[in-house]
Amino acid sequence: MARYLLTGVAGFIASRAAEMLLDQGHEVVGVDTVNDAYDVRLKHFRLKRLEGRDGLVVHNTDICDFAALEKLFAQSGPFDGVINLAARAGVRQSVENPWVYMETNATGALNLLELARRNGIPKFVLASTSSLYGQHNEIPYREDADTNRPLSPYAASKKAAEALCHTYHHLYGIDVTVFRYFTVYGPAGRPDMSIFRFIQWVNEGRPVTVFGDGGQSRDFTYVDDIARGTVLGLNPLGFETINLGSDRPAVLMDVLRLIEQELGKKANTQFQPMHRADVLATWADVTRAKDLLGWSPQTQHEEGVRRAVEWYLQNRAWAKDVVTE
Repeated sequence: MARYLLTGVAGFIASRAAEMLLDQGHEVVGVDTVNDAYDVRLKHFRLKRLEGRDGLVVHNTDICDFAALEKLFAQSGPFDGVINLAARAGVRQSVENPWVYMETNATGALNLLELARRNGIPKFVLASTSSLYGQHNEIPYREDADTNRPLSPYAASKKAAEALCHTYHHLYGIDVTVFRYFTVYGPAGRPDMSIFRFIQWVNEGRPVTVFGDGGQSRDFTYVDDIARGTVLGLNPLGFETINLGSDRPAVLMDVLRLIEQELGKKANTQFQPMHRADVLATWADVTRAKDLLGWSPQTQHEEGVRRAVEWYLQNRAWAKDVVTE
């Protein structure tokens, strides 16, 4: 069995990836600062679910702090691979504070790559984003599409991280897998994402804000599928960039109606202008993931939304107060 450094372990995707790695008998050294980028109650919930698992150690370490990371590598290594899922995520928020996005997503990745080099770690996995594809590419998006026109600082920061990964692969031979995730959702999901917000707002009778006319589509992808693909990316591949998406985009208003149906309540919908950093549609071509990893999405939107609603109702006592603005 192997020993992996997993950053962002309190995060939505990383906490599920940690569970899967532990289920396979691997050791996981988790890193997270549990910052307040969004409501920390969700992060504590996910960490609580991991608490007491054999083979797991969690450190409160910031990937932007090179000296602290260096100490962690020395004390907790050697590692068979680094899985960098720590990130500042979110398109709109990155417009408000681009500096923290560059620091975490680009400099943080650089710190980890440099320490992987110094410590002879053979494998590096990076979480990237479908936001790199911007507005100008044909859909479904293929990994060889042009990603040189990012529409948000978030996308630009992930573009920088991807470029650094290629540099370190080229110079030092580190085996790197870059995953471009498409709109991840599911139980205990991020509260700045539409599905969490819609469930909370509809159930609690709050106004449901929809940006644009609701006709935009997203390749909503269930968190377990994303985490499973991420773990498969630990196999040696050389240097690869791989989409992970459902390959079945859904129109935003259709998803809202599905949530209404699951909750048995109607939404009080209020439309706002679409944000300039948003795109009209996302859709992943997942051929490469199937060919290289034997991966394909397993959870359809209808089932995934049902599970997300079920989780919310089970945890409503505190989830109803999670900040979603």
